[in-house]
Amino acid sequence: MSAPRRHRVDVVGVPAWLDPVRLLGPDFVWDAERAVWSATRDVEQAADVQARLRGLGFDGRALDVVVTPALGRAVVRAARTIDARRRWNTTPGFTRHGAQLDAEGRFSLTPEALAVDCGRAAWAVGHRRVVELGCGVGGNTMGFARAGLSVVAVDRDAGRIEMARANARLYGVDARVEWRCGDAIDALGELDPLDGDLLFVDPPWGGAWDRALVDPADLPLLGAALAARRGRALWAKLPPSTDTRGLGAARVEAVFGHATGDMQRVKYLLVRWSPALNG
Repeated sequence: MSAPRRHRVDVVGVPAWLDPVRLLGPDFVWDAERAVWSATRDVEQAADVQARLRGLGFDGRALDVVVTPALGRAVVRAARTIDARRRWNTTPGFTRHGAQLDAEGRFSLTPEALAVDCGRAAWAVGHRRVVELGCGVGGNTMGFARAGLSVVAVDRDAGRIEMARANARLYGVDARVEWRCGDAIDALGELDPLDGDLLFVDPPWGGAWDRALVDPADLPLLGAALAARRGRALWAKLPPSTDTRGLGAARVEAVFGHATGDMQRVKYLLVRWSPALNG
């Protein structure tokens, strides 16, 4: 019996801030001479990498995935079908029965486990009160409040504020949250010095955000927060394909899912600016 056919997989365009092991798998190694991440895989594994990374881009360039020898069409189609099915097993939004969501909330909600991770990270570096601009139905609000922070939660949609408030009651953290209904950009100009030591921004992505490239200029709430943060730290939840190269001295972290269907999938970028920096 002949040995299984092996394929070389080369991936170009993985930025330095993105953990290649989480994105690609543990077998990939850096080839400095050719500036690629490379591994040798069997046919199904090579097809899986190609399917998972198809159409993705980071920092202004699409990932380039080259498989040698090239894969057959049937193998490629099968891998894409498997990847599509896998996406159904993703990190859940709210885990408690009775949480309230609308259509926008289902699309934009930060998964509960990831929101809790973010809240704990904020607490760990000393933040105690956060102003959340664009709270939606309260995914990140719950994460910050459950980690012990006080939250000023702002959203312009009164109905979504009411859903977020109900969710806060469901999770037992409503006492930690002050709700404000209004435009998030207007709220930036009205912030009191006591309103928090951290700004958190989740600017609307839009339902059809580009998986290969998002220009930060197309996220006006982010620009407004950078201009008006007044010495506060600023954390932003941004699309994975955001071009971060023009965001100044910020720390960029790719946040992956927890479930088997999204453990190797970048859910969003958490970009952090220190209070001492001007962006």
